[in-house]
Amino acid sequence: MGIVGKLLLAPMEGLADCVLRDVLTRVGGYDGAVTEFVRVSGSLLPARTFRRICPELDNASRTPAGTPVLVQLLGSDPGCLAENAAQLAELRPAGIDLNFGCPAPTVNRHGGGAMLLDDPEHLCRIVAAVRRAVPAAIPVSAKMRLGIGDTRQALACACALEAGGVSSLVVHARTRDEGYKPPAHWEWVARIRDAVAVPVVANGEVWTPEHHALCRAASGCDDVMIGRGAVADPFLARRIKALATGGINGVDRAAEWRELLPLLAEFWHQVQRRVVAPHAPGRLKLWLNSLRATFGEAEALYWTLRPLRGSDETSRALAAYGVPVPCGGLPARAA
Repeated sequence: MGIVGKLLLAPMEGLADCVLRDVLTRVGGYDGAVTEFVRVSGSLLPARTFRRICPELDNASRTPAGTPVLVQLLGSDPGCLAENAAQLAELRPAGIDLNFGCPAPTVNRHGGGAMLLDDPEHLCRIVAAVRRAVPAAIPVSAKMRLGIGDTRQALACACALEAGGVSSLVVHARTRDEGYKPPAHWEWVARIRDAVAVPVVANGEVWTPEHHALCRAASGCDDVMIGRGAVADPFLARRIKALATGGINGVDRAAEWRELLPLLAEFWHQVQRRVVAPHAPGRLKLWLNSLRATFGEAEALYWTLRPLRGSDETSRALAAYGVPVPCGGLPARAA
């Protein structure tokens, strides 16, 4: 038992949008979250683009439950990123995060994301340009991987980001080429933590409270960012916090599933408002597919919904499984 440090909800392109951020932070346990990336390439984006990715900007950059949300930018041109960061700063985000970790081929082919880890000096130029363009009161952070195909430049990249002026650094403990395959190399995060003076947050392969404890021990980091583990187990962050203070003994998955049902309903309600009708069922199935790893009930529900294409038949199937499909929103709970 003891102080657990901060728990942050990771940016996950195509998976953790504002709707899932809302639902997961209602459950509680998170001290902050980062949006999916906003791609910056050659033009000054309008405010509506940032608001679309991060509607929390209109709520003091917080989820309805009160969790601060940082907006992540992805690009490779220092000047263009700086101009867009300045535009974003006018919307008063809780912070601006720079993506140097995305492994997606479509991003890397254009020199963005993890491909930038091949040039530490360019990383420094990007961060320095953004830091100069943004008021000092708005933190500028970065997320990196350990490298592209190997870890030879990991320390140089981290030091370059620090020299550019990041206020904190999240390290996904794998290379670009390793993707999301286990294991995560938490011991490398410890080496980076020893090499820089800014706070370092460990990220990668945290699926359980036990993983969280092992990650902290191996990385030496107090703070941890959780990604796919949070999507598969919405109660993970809350359970980690409770275990640290002696407030939980054992796991009642049946009770957690009952608590999750109205949140599934709210997720479905919000998805239908944000996504064109033919795509809405797919978004729900995507989350249920992750939940299958934690809840047997999600397994059964997923296979029931899998062949369905329409929103009305999906709503009827949810109701038959005890999901209280709402007519309106749910009140937010404090994180």
